[in-house]
Amino acid sequence: MTTAYWCVLIAAIIPMMMSTLAKAGGPGFDNHAVRSYLDKQTGWRQRANWAQQNGYEAFPAFAAAVIIAHQAGADQGTINSLAVAFIIIRLVYGGMYLANLATLRSLVWTAGLACVIGLFIAAA
Repeated sequence: MTTAYWCVLIAAIIPMMMSTLAKAGGPGFDNHAVRSYLDKQTGWRQRANWAQQNGYEAFPAFAAAVIIAHQAGADQGTINSLAVAFIIIRLVYGGMYLANLATLRSLVWTAGLACVIGLFIAAA
C-alpha cells in the first residue's frame, strides 16, 4: 500500500479526532444524544465540531483524487508528496479552527484544495 493510500485512511480519521475533542470531558455530555449535545456547544468545542464537519466535506474529493491519480499512473512521488501535504495541511487547518484564526484557516483550507487539484492535474 502506498503512502498516499495511508494518507486516505488518516484523512478519514482526522474528523473523528476533531469530534473527540468537541465531546471529551464536555459538561453535560450525553452519548445518547451526541448531535444535540454538539449543536449546543460554543467556543472551541463548537469550532472542533465545525472542523469535524469540514473534514468530512473535504474527504471525498481527496480520496477520489488519490485513487484517480494512482489509476491514471501519475508519478508516485508526486502523489505521495501531495497526499502527505494534504494531511499536514488538514491538521494545521484543525489547529487554526480551534484557535479561532479564521483568515489563516481559510488560507490553509485553500492550500488543501490546491493539493487535491494537484492530484487531479498529476493524473491528467
